[in-house]
Amino acid sequence: MAYTESNMLPLGTAAPDFKLPDTVSGKTLTLKDVQGQKATVVIFSCNHCPYVVHVNPEIVRLANDYLSQGVGFVAISANDVEKYPADSPEKMKALAQTVGYPFPYLYDETQEVAKVYDAACTPDFYVFDKDQRLAYRGRLDDSRPNSGTPLTGHDLRAALDAVLAGEKPVAKQYPSAGCNIKWKA
Repeated sequence: MAYTESNMLPLGTAAPDFKLPDTVSGKTLTLKDVQGQKATVVIFSCNHCPYVVHVNPEIVRLANDYLSQGVGFVAISANDVEKYPADSPEKMKALAQTVGYPFPYLYDETQEVAKVYDAACTPDFYVFDKDQRLAYRGRLDDSRPNSGTPLTGHDLRAALDAVLAGEKPVAKQYPSAGCNIKWKA
């Protein structure tokens, strides 16, 4: 697993649409189906990455804190499941239920959605405002596995608070970091 940082899609980019299967409900969902009234968080994730495993508890807390405030959430896995069977749709569903994701966990089998979002790592976070324009991209906070730094979700929470207040998040945004997306050959 190669340590990889976000590519940092340009701020102001329109949220790319998608149509992907939700591994939990079995439904096919689009951006419109998951977007929030005030903001939308798109998370590129997977099951096996230790960085994702580390942040999962805070992702669940954060989503539970903000869903009622008009923020929509979705996680998307684009990993090559032939080489990484731990990231298969069946195992995605099991993980989402075990961890308690209060949002859909979509499977990007073709990896086209990950490419359009310029996703590079797991986890990779994107916050779009009410107009579906990118307001934040980057890290959850500065905690990493075995760092001793507690999970707070500080960076992502600050971005969401700014967007909900009708303000722009801070200009200095730090890339997320984790395992590289497992691209198909």
